[in-house]
Amino acid sequence: MPGRRDPWLDNAKAVLIVVVVVGHAIVLMPSGPLKSQAYDFIYYFHMPAFVLVTGYLSRSFRWTRRHLWSLVTTLVVPYLVFELLMALWRVHVVDQVDSLDVLSPLWLNPHWPMWYLVVLVMWRLATPVLGRHPVMVPLSVAVSLLAGTVDVELFDINRALGLLPFFVIGLHLPRGVLQAAKARGSGLAGLVVLGGLWWLAERTDDHWSTQWLYYRASYDSLDATLAEGMEIRAQLIVLALLGTFAVLTLVPRRTSPLTQVGTYTMGVYLLHGFVIRLAEHEGYADEMPGDGWASLLITVAAAVALAMLLGWRPVATKALWLVDPVNTAGGWLRRRADARRERSTDAPPSATPEPHGRGPRR
Repeated sequence: MPGRRDPWLDNAKAVLIVVVVVGHAIVLMPSGPLKSQAYDFIYYFHMPAFVLVTGYLSRSFRWTRRHLWSLVTTLVVPYLVFELLMALWRVHVVDQVDSLDVLSPLWLNPHWPMWYLVVLVMWRLATPVLGRHPVMVPLSVAVSLLAGTVDVELFDINRALGLLPFFVIGLHLPRGVLQAAKARGSGLAGLVVLGGLWWLAERTDDHWSTQWLYYRASYDSLDATLAEGMEIRAQLIVLALLGTFAVLTLVPRRTSPLTQVGTYTMGVYLLHGFVIRLAEHEGYADEMPGDGWASLLITVAAAVALAMLLGWRPVATKALWLVDPVNTAGGWLRRRADARRERSTDAPPSATPEPHGRGPRR
């Protein structure tokens, strides 16, 4: 049926946003080797996978008035709102920093998860060029490898360049790749790959630190030469692509409770950080039963529940006033106007008799 949403894509978005929330929640656990392993395992692929799917869904973006206005209302405005809200939350609610001066410059150097909105604006604006020819895929990899030679914090440009290959691969992703991910039996291969990444996450601390997984820091700051840095980043790109494919093989094919969450991923992304910061402030780690599997399972379960709650339609639709204020207010005004028009057309006929004369021309 034309225009019908693909439940698999919504499920994929939901799975990936849940993994993002889990990755942020694991930070709250008591320190220990299991926490480090779980954190690195998720960070091998969770943001690259989210970026790749975002690129795939951005292929239709053009420099039209409608698309550019949508970019402003759905990304720029929420960024301006939530960057300030998160800063105020950290100062006045969770006492993480003393004043807004510590977090300055606001809006120029994105804080915590807000970087993704700014970077996505850059990628979307470049989409008509990046999506023009498949040669952009190897070029984007080269840009990512060379981006480690500079250190630009403004608008998190370093991360925009470092993660660029995943967005460009998403733009050029052949439909056959997604069909392979959805094929019967692919989930077994996905589990094998994820098992390998879990095994690797316990053994790579001597080769690369967790900072490498953010695609943000320069090679110099990570004590690596240009050749070493490019080699490590290239290895991480390959691992991220393997992890992305593995996760996609496990996505439900049919409509499921995840499908609804997949339509509200931006709200889940923007709002979960406030809960994570509050849990940290309230001493979440002190309430956990040590640094072992029990704490990990509790944390993962709590993170999944949080993501599902924020993506639950009754909650998500109310949050739209913050997450997408321009379009939500516009939709509300249009509904009000439509309701007024319906009331006027449904009014009872006037009792005033029609004037005599010729009727309407047939």
